[in-house]
Amino acid sequence: MSEKPTYYDIRSELWEKSWFSAKSYNEFLTGASVNHVTRWNESFERTPDLKQDQVEKLVGYNRTLKVLMVAGVWCMDCSRTAPYLHKIINIIGKKAELRIIDRDAIQALKDEIHVMGAARVPCVIFLSEDWFEVGRFSDRSLSIYRSKMAREVGLGIDQGILSPQSREKELSEWMEIFERILIILRLAPALRKKYGD
Repeated sequence: MSEKPTYYDIRSELWEKSWFSAKSYNEFLTGASVNHVTRWNESFERTPDLKQDQVEKLVGYNRTLKVLMVAGVWCMDCSRTAPYLHKIINIIGKKAELRIIDRDAIQALKDEIHVMGAARVPCVIFLSEDWFEVGRFSDRSLSIYRSKMAREVGLGIDQGILSPQSREKELSEWMEIFERILIILRLAPALRKKYGD
C-alpha cells in the first residue's frame, strides 16, 4: 500500500476540470442579457483603481496564482466582486489569471461551494500551479455584510454598497485576501523547494 504524498489536495481534479471549463472575464459575459452586461460594466466603472501602496503589496512573489470565481451573470454580488478580482489580477501580472465559471456548470463544484446549506455565489477559489486550493472566499465581504446587518437588523451603521468610500473599503478587503494568498504561495515549502528560493 502506497503512502499519501506529503502535499496533496483531494479536490485537485475538480479544480482542474472547473478551471478548464471556466472562461475569461469578458468571455463569461458573452451571450448574457444586455441588462446583466450593463450591470457588470457599470460596476467595473465604479471600481476604484489600486493605489501605489496596494500595487506594491502584489508584486514580486514569483508564484503562479489561478483565481477561479464561481458566479452567476445574474448575481449582483458577482457583478460587484468580479471587477475587484480583475483589477488585482492585472496588477499581479502574467503569473496570475482569473477565470469565471457559472455556478451550475459542474454539479460537483456547485455542491462544493455551499455556505449555510446553499450554493452561494460568488465563491472565489485560489489555486496553486499544482491545482492545490490555497484558500477560498465565499459570498460577500465584511463591509457589505456590515451594511446589510444595519439595514436588516438595525445593528451598526449602513455604509451603503455603491459609495466611493464603500468601494474603497471593499477593495482593501480584497487586497488583504490576495496578499495573504500570495504570501502563502511564496512560503509554501513544496514551491520553495521546487524553485530553490
